[in-house]
Amino acid sequence: MKELLNYGKKYMEKMNVADMAMLKTCVLSLGVLIGVSIPKTHKKKATAVASVAFAFTYAPLMTKFLSVVLDESKKSINEAKE
Repeated sequence: MKELLNYGKKYMEKMNVADMAMLKTCVLSLGVLIGVSIPKTHKKKATAVASVAFAFTYAPLMTKFLSVVLDESKKSINEAKE
């Protein structure tokens, strides 16, 4: 399992923005396909689970992204002052 994670890290190092967009589109499409295949009797439960998963993954991702944005903007302000 550790080796598989290392392969994943190496692959991510080689990814560019277009690769990341394709990966996200692929995962989104898979989610839609799974979503339409859920029986109506379980749709509300699936929606609740997906909403919780989204909230718990989106928040840390955006926190990390915004910290990068702030750091980079501070760097560019400092470079402009010099």
